[in-house]
Amino acid sequence: MAQLIGGVATSHIPSIGNAIAKGLQQDPYWKPFFDGFPPIRQWLGEQKPDVAVVFYNDHGLNFFLDKMPTFAIGAAPEYRNADEGWGIPTLPPHVGEPDLSWHLINHLVEHEFDLVTCQEMLVDHAFTVPLKLLWPQEHCPVTTVPICINTVQFPLPSAKRVYALGKAVGAAIQSWDSDKRVVVVGTGGLSHQLDGERAGFINKAFDLQFMDSLQNNPEWATQFSIHELVEKTGTQGVELLMWLAMRGALSTGGGTVRKVHGNYHIPISNTATGVLALASEA
Repeated sequence: MAQLIGGVATSHIPSIGNAIAKGLQQDPYWKPFFDGFPPIRQWLGEQKPDVAVVFYNDHGLNFFLDKMPTFAIGAAPEYRNADEGWGIPTLPPHVGEPDLSWHLINHLVEHEFDLVTCQEMLVDHAFTVPLKLLWPQEHCPVTTVPICINTVQFPLPSAKRVYALGKAVGAAIQSWDSDKRVVVVGTGGLSHQLDGERAGFINKAFDLQFMDSLQNNPEWATQFSIHELVEKTGTQGVELLMWLAMRGALSTGGGTVRKVHGNYHIPISNTATGVLALASEA
């Protein structure tokens, strides 16, 4: 059976992609953020995952407000990105892992998750930027399965439902008839609001409590409704749902994890940023 080695959650702001493209990692504005990644890259280099299952939210490149699925999963041989208007360079296609994709689809539908299955799928900065942060080489060395969660158009799935999705994904990975090693990635957030009267809102105390809960009390955030999460984290801060899905995937079986490394920095582009890597423990 496949081995689920652990998970990583990280922010995915478009300006991060521009900073990478311009080589600004050591710039004083960017350095506190990028300094969080070398220990995680070292861990990934030691663990050598073959596949990354990525929870992310689409920002209009593949889905738009007229057609916004709650959950969608890629089942394509490759995933391309395109110009979103942020000036981020277009990256080479990311190679898919169709066998795992279809295993996940069948498992999730059997466990009463209604999915949109995408045999063609464009992926935006929420997918490409985190993978570039974790594997900065020209070609990403892992195959990928994208799972898109709606955090854009209401009604949004509850934190409890997203955590359950993550658990079902983790169980499916562990039942996949393969000897490959899998890492789960959740992208987005943390607290931020880009528009309205609360534009620029950041809630450091909540962010840090949420990050801490993912290690030892992963269901903590499921007590909050979506409206409560928006109040506490901002309109776009609800992207923390992807972090919660990642942690849910690690909660199958024994569900114990070890913190590899974490980092929190504010602000980048009016957003609280973070990264957290958790290793699965038997």
